Amino acid sequence: MNPLQFEFLFTLIAEVGEIVTMGAAPLGERRVVQITGGSFDGPELRGEVIGGADWQIVRSDGVLELDARYAIKEARGGLVQVLSQGMRHGPPEILAKLGRGEEVPADQYFFRTVMRFETGASELAFLNKTIAVATAERKARRVELKAWRLL
Repeated sequence: MNPLQFEFLFTLIAEVGEIVTMGAAPLGERRVVQITGGSFDGPELRGEVIGGADWQIVRSDGVLELDARYAIKEARGGLVQVLSQGMRHGPPEILAKLGRGEEVPADQYFFRTVMRFETGASELAFLNKTIAVATAERKARRVELKAWRLL
């Protein structure tokens, strides 16, 4: 069996709105964060983030489960749906700083996602067969992801 291999796909910066909480639910606090814009750039892809939303659950153990769905527009015009699911967790004091919008070095907490894509653009058809993993960093008004395609 071969070891996993990865190839850098892109850096994506998603601009985000305010956290809207829907309150406690059976699985945890339900929240939604609008994805309002942004950009991405990599060896084969570059363009803009059109928008979408990140549906979140804050679990009782402090883990934030993320389910982001948004659209990106590649520089050649192709539109792509992005599904990015993952989690963020760390020490309570670090998570509190993130919650207040403070800058925290990414190595002080865990923030990872798995990404899948769907497009009808023929020049981007390889994305329909791509699974990517990303490291992420939460900033005050944006999320920065570095994504690697699983080969």
